[in-house]
Amino acid sequence: MTFKDLAKLTTKLENPNITKHFERLKNKPFWIWNREEHIKEDIKTKGECCFNHIIGLPKKDNVIEKPLFDYEELIYDILQQNKHVWIKKATGLGVTEFFLRYMAWLCLRNDQYQNSQMCIVTGPNIEIAIKLIKRMKALFENKLNIIFSNKETVLELNSCRIEAYPSNHLDSYRALDNPKFILLDEADFFRKGEQEDVRHVSERYIAKSNPYIVMVSTPNNPDGLFEKIEKEPDEICLYKRIKLDYTYGLDKIFSIDEIEKAKKSPSFEREYNLKYLGLIGNVFHEKDIQKAIELGKTYDPDDLSNKDFASSSLGLDCGFGSSAFGIVITRYSSEKEKVQVLYAEEFERPDYNEMLKKVGNLIFNYNPTKIYVDGANPAFVKSLKIQLGERAETKDYERFVEYSKKYRRPIDEYMRVIPVSFNKEHKNMLSHCKLMLEKEYVEINPRFDKLVTSLRTAVEKGEGDLDKEATSYDDLFDGYRLALKYYQIKSLK
Repeated sequence: MTFKDLAKLTTKLENPNITKHFERLKNKPFWIWNREEHIKEDIKTKGECCFNHIIGLPKKDNVIEKPLFDYEELIYDILQQNKHVWIKKATGLGVTEFFLRYMAWLCLRNDQYQNSQMCIVTGPNIEIAIKLIKRMKALFENKLNIIFSNKETVLELNSCRIEAYPSNHLDSYRALDNPKFILLDEADFFRKGEQEDVRHVSERYIAKSNPYIVMVSTPNNPDGLFEKIEKEPDEICLYKRIKLDYTYGLDKIFSIDEIEKAKKSPSFEREYNLKYLGLIGNVFHEKDIQKAIELGKTYDPDDLSNKDFASSSLGLDCGFGSSAFGIVITRYSSEKEKVQVLYAEEFERPDYNEMLKKVGNLIFNYNPTKIYVDGANPAFVKSLKIQLGERAETKDYERFVEYSKKYRRPIDEYMRVIPVSFNKEHKNMLSHCKLMLEKEYVEINPRFDKLVTSLRTAVEKGEGDLDKEATSYDDLFDGYRLALKYYQIKSLK
């Protein structure tokens, strides 16, 4: 006898009525979507009309029973025609609950899924995996009084093994012999390095066992797994895509008053309105960001004619290959004593020569006083210096460093294109950005939404270290840090 066989036998011995209870669920519909037909069947079967009424209806806040709604019928109908489904949804709609119930129903409606597996992949936290399996087991506890003895991440239903895996431990998930249903829950919150890996492993099973593959998530960071799939052309996208914002749940799951309260949160657009904005960070306070945006409505970033703007700066975070290229241009208004953002953009998978040309055009148009460049890309620093007619040899830079030390003057005075070492200066630059925003020295026009998102999602780990994985548009944010390096608080009084 195998260990799995022993586990099944133990479950049956602990609850001798388990088979009898599961027999009640065989050949039952998941839900009867026509209300009149549902009522008739409910009366006819004395409450055993469908799977969900037999095990008990979903509950909001674990108290108020709710029927299945029209948007869940939409999901159900799509599943009858499509085995690969992508759902971007508002929080609180009960979509994960729907799929836990749907998977259990597939196992128990007949014997089709015997000797197969179902998988739930969660974020990189074993507690989340345990919680979902616990929720699935609880479906059968209240009304059917069935208690399961499987381990915390496993549930056996009618000889189908349902197991949850955290996204950072996929060894067992890679070696399944007959998976029939794969649920990637809150998949947009998997870590960057895990998102493509999980997708690759899941889709690899298509040729092997042709499983359902369902991705469900509230949106997270821009350019993450979900946005990439959303942008795939219809003709090559594997998934049927569904978007369910908060309006689908109005007067069903959500009341108008609940939504009005939720709108006061800076996370509303992401949590309820399907915007890729990332998680709220811990570097900048929302009130400081909002103040910078309000101030930013008072100037025109395209107006470069005002002579009041005597100085400006350009920050370049030079990323190539898999990294993005962040560019931020700012100017100082002596009249308002504010730093204003004129340009903020991030470029994915940039070409070296194209970016050199792009930066050259920006320098010609904006004529920045100083240009701060990530020193980790010395080739680009040298190319830019040559393009601007500035000494570019290493010995020249070393000479400027000596001058700076000898005369106790900032090295900025000797160069226009200034390489900056993030390894040495990242902590000071982060705290400087934070102080300038808190002191209301920065104005950000609302058009620069990527920059605003990067500020909102900026996460500090440790002391002064930016969490690049958690921060949206982190390369743009680095360009912003570099651009602000030009301005000293004492000069803005």
